[in-house]
Amino acid sequence: MSMSEQPRRPGQDGEPERHAATGPGSAPPSVTSDALPPAADEEPKTSDAVPSTPDEVSKTTDVESETTHAERKTTDAESETSDGDATTPDGRQPASQGEPWAADDSPADLLENLSSASPVGRLAATVERLSREVRAAQAEAEGRALVELAKGVLVERLKCGPAQAARQLAQLAEQAQVTPLELAVDVINQAARDRMSEVTDAFLAATRAADEAETESAAVRLRAAESGVLAADDAQAVADALLEQALRPLGAVAVAIWAAGSDGSLTLAGSAGFSPAEAARWRYVPPDVVTVARRGLIEREGQWITTLSGTGLPSIGLHHHPDGGRAALPAGTGGRIHGVLEIAWPGPLAPQPPQIVRQVEALAELCAHTLETYAPPRGAAQEPRVLPDAAELMDLADGLHDPALVLVPHLDADGHLVDFRIQHVNSRFLDPAGRPRAVVNGALLLEAYPMAAGESELFQRVERVYATGEPFRARRMNLTALVDQVPLSAVADISISRHGMSVLLIWRIEDEAARLASLLQHAQRLGRIGGFEENVLTGEITWNGQLFDLYGRSQTSTPVALEELPAHAHPDDGVSIRRFLRTLLHHRRPAAAAFRLQRPDGVTRHIRIVAEPVLDTDDRLLLVRGAYQDISAQHWTEVALAATRDQLAHTEQQATERNRLTLQLQHAIMPPTQAPLQVAGLQVAVRYRPAETEQLVGGDWYDAVVLPSRKVLLCVGDVAGHGIEAATSMVVLRNALRGLAVTGAGPGQLLSWLNIVAHHLTGAVTATAVCGLYDPVKRTLRWARAGHLPPVLVRDTEADPLPLVKGLLLGAVPEAVYEETELQLAPGDTLLMYTDGLVERRDRPVEESLTHLLTTARAAPSTLDQQLDRLLTYSKSDTDDDTCIVGIRVG
Repeated sequence: MSMSEQPRRPGQDGEPERHAATGPGSAPPSVTSDALPPAADEEPKTSDAVPSTPDEVSKTTDVESETTHAERKTTDAESETSDGDATTPDGRQPASQGEPWAADDSPADLLENLSSASPVGRLAATVERLSREVRAAQAEAEGRALVELAKGVLVERLKCGPAQAARQLAQLAEQAQVTPLELAVDVINQAARDRMSEVTDAFLAATRAADEAETESAAVRLRAAESGVLAADDAQAVADALLEQALRPLGAVAVAIWAAGSDGSLTLAGSAGFSPAEAARWRYVPPDVVTVARRGLIEREGQWITTLSGTGLPSIGLHHHPDGGRAALPAGTGGRIHGVLEIAWPGPLAPQPPQIVRQVEALAELCAHTLETYAPPRGAAQEPRVLPDAAELMDLADGLHDPALVLVPHLDADGHLVDFRIQHVNSRFLDPAGRPRAVVNGALLLEAYPMAAGESELFQRVERVYATGEPFRARRMNLTALVDQVPLSAVADISISRHGMSVLLIWRIEDEAARLASLLQHAQRLGRIGGFEENVLTGEITWNGQLFDLYGRSQTSTPVALEELPAHAHPDDGVSIRRFLRTLLHHRRPAAAAFRLQRPDGVTRHIRIVAEPVLDTDDRLLLVRGAYQDISAQHWTEVALAATRDQLAHTEQQATERNRLTLQLQHAIMPPTQAPLQVAGLQVAVRYRPAETEQLVGGDWYDAVVLPSRKVLLCVGDVAGHGIEAATSMVVLRNALRGLAVTGAGPGQLLSWLNIVAHHLTGAVTATAVCGLYDPVKRTLRWARAGHLPPVLVRDTEADPLPLVKGLLLGAVPEAVYEETELQLAPGDTLLMYTDGLVERRDRPVEESLTHLLTTARAAPSTLDQQLDRLLTYSKSDTDDDTCIVGIRVG
């Protein structure tokens, strides 16, 4: 049996109707301990099933009588406890109105808490017992309906009577060792081969290995739910059947069935598990209100929400299950969505397996069959709109001033939407391909406009509006039509809306002239430009709205003539304005001028005016057209830029003078070359290379001097930083070291004293240095270092740095001790002292640069001066820092 087919009911095909009696086979609404009694105007529901014996008729009558009596007592008891200060028998507050007990209390817990002698306790026990009997009777009736349906299948296939089919069904169930109900569901699935059977087969295949009994009961639940839904006469009964038969075993506690309106609204067609008060509050959801159900209506795949509180979306039952999971799936058939099935769980919802998802989707499709014929009840707070038919919609389209098409769905043989037929085009319609309206009218949309399924997605938009009922509007949408197989594009504003079973498509092709005028207007607004035209013969003056704003005048005021322009300008600009008017009006040539406009509100604006004359055929001046532009922002920007340029030029001049003085000071103290020292058996040479950029004038220094003790002081150093501060600090340290050296102290003691000078007397500068004392008699060099690179000894064809000795850089601490060592030199040895400007590179480690220095030093030229020049020439330093080299060679 397919889902679109109705099950065989009693009274069809000659079968006698059996509605008169009620009994255990009937399916009255289930009564739970937390449900309110039915309204007084509700009629009791009957079932198509028939009791098998008179005893069952009598039993059912007694059960219904007790149920009615218990429901009246429940109503009385609830009315007595409806006050806000009412409490439960165990002292707790009721959960909410319409829910006497907390949601997490089971009926067994309630019965334990209530005293058996209490009238409320006896009433609760009676209601619980009757509820179980009613549910059992309902399940028996639904099971009997499935068994009867399976018998009908066997009668059709075996060509036998009902009695023989019943015996055959019983025998097959006994041989398969299953219940007759489970076998009946299997027979229905094999005979129907509809979506419900596909979902059942998939569910059974996925779960059979886990629990055989549970899989069989799942199949029974699905068919029982389908039977209950198809037999139900309204959406409320559908909701009850879905919750009890299919969703409660999945852990769900409530279900809501929403009907979608043509205006995008949602109406609660039926619900189960929610209190009547909550259902009444959520009976109608206006359009454009985002809820969980609306999300399910918009998303074709549906919404599976882990926890409702995490989304922030409102929904029915939010206060009862705020952290529970939700599922909202569209209920549709034939390409049209009629509503939404929303399911609530009490706790967070874990990701569901595909077979469960397909099962719920099949249940949503069952709801669509009921919603397809659903009619909202009258007297509601929000009356549904009367949906016009196609004839009324065509009359509406004819009254529009824009091109409009009335579309009706075109279904295939299986009832699936494949296209839309153009039912009507109004008198304003112009086909982009130039075809007459009679050719387009009556054609299929994709046949008349195949490009509608292309990049514009026009067909997809129409299909979505028809399915969901939510209108679609877009501005400047590209439409493409084929004209002699050549695609022609146009820009249009689109409006699509659903009215009943028809769709109204309206488009407004954009007028190129209007578009250009709009662009010009926006350009004038952004550029603060106002246009004018003045007829010199009639005196008529035309201004646009922007020019009135520039003048600070209202739109209804009289425009200012060109000859009156000097009266509205600054007096100092009168000469330039008169020159402008003479060139324009007398010489009849285009002219431009800049002036200061004095507005009535006291604001002065800098304006530039450009105009041109328009001459007639006799070369006479006819009119003048032009434009004003507010250049105030540009004027003040130019003024600020001019002031900034002047300030930058002055600052640059000061910096240049400062650097020149610094460089002169440095060269005065340390010239690039120095006169050779006259020391027996020793050659001394120095080199100083200043920084290539004047702004990088640094604090590198050197010294080579013969002391009164006939020893030679050799030193190089580098003060941190650049500029005049580094240069002055260098002078202090160099002169201090030269003065301290005459005391005869060793290099370690000299650096200790120099550290005190750097820390206390020079503004706490830091520097590196290497200091040595050469004894010409012994040919020995005593040396020490303060954070500086060690000297390099070149002996024969080898070049190596001297072993490091301990020494902290100058000025780092108030007092420091520096280690010194002695080196015995031999004739022909060369010793090199240098600063880091000789080897420092930005992209290489210092070890690599030192290796290159040693390689260059090994290839020693004939003289010491040539060797120092070679080191400077082949240096790979790229920091543009200044460099000092001191070299000695033992003769």
